[in-house]
Amino acid sequence: MFIGYPRSGHSLVGSLLDAHPNMVFAHELDALKYIRSGFSKDQIYYLILENSRNFTSTGRKWRGYSYEVPNQWQGKFRKLRIIGDKKGGRSTRRLGADPSLLEVLRRIIDSDIKFIHVIRNPYDNISRIFIRGRVKYESVLAHSIPSYFELSDTIVNLKKGMNDKEMLDVRLETLIQDPTESLGKICAFLGVDASGDYLDDCASIVFKTPKKSRHDVEWDPESIDEVKRRMRAYPFLKGYSFDS
Repeated sequence: MFIGYPRSGHSLVGSLLDAHPNMVFAHELDALKYIRSGFSKDQIYYLILENSRNFTSTGRKWRGYSYEVPNQWQGKFRKLRIIGDKKGGRSTRRLGADPSLLEVLRRIIDSDIKFIHVIRNPYDNISRIFIRGRVKYESVLAHSIPSYFELSDTIVNLKKGMNDKEMLDVRLETLIQDPTESLGKICAFLGVDASGDYLDDCASIVFKTPKKSRHDVEWDPESIDEVKRRMRAYPFLKGYSFDS
């Protein structure tokens, strides 16, 4: 299951994993919604499989990008070992609003559950949240900064009850810099092998450089300083800055 923040690169990572012959990942299913509604494990798995097939049949285009990996297994599988859902921001909000939902998830799925936490430079991530928001706020500070760090708080709380074998932090910038190495580490975390052909085909669709969306928004000095100050509380955000 993906957790984290909207506009952080989940769609890319989820599509790369869905291209693996032993994995199927839904795109934007929001499995926790169905968990909360009492769906069974088999019903949820059916929805995930159908979601992957349907998204692939429409060309895997999302918000102006194509996430179609050539020559690989998107929308199908050779032998299914890993099944998952890519709805990071919404899933994290649901778990933050109702922490008991995690135990419901564990009880219904009754299998090993692993969490992929995709991280992006907070200034870029917050900028994209602001730009793509359904409601246009007067400033980034008015909504997007607090919203981002509320999700970060939920991640911290989730980490307290998990170990390194259950949650993996994935930096989008690191994946873009070396997609084959980063994707290989994700596959190892999930317990599947990654062939050279699979890694090469996935790497072929990864952007050459991360988009610095912070430059698409007018950041005032006070907002820059607020994010800088608040980032210090989260070890997984260490090293990020407005200028990097």
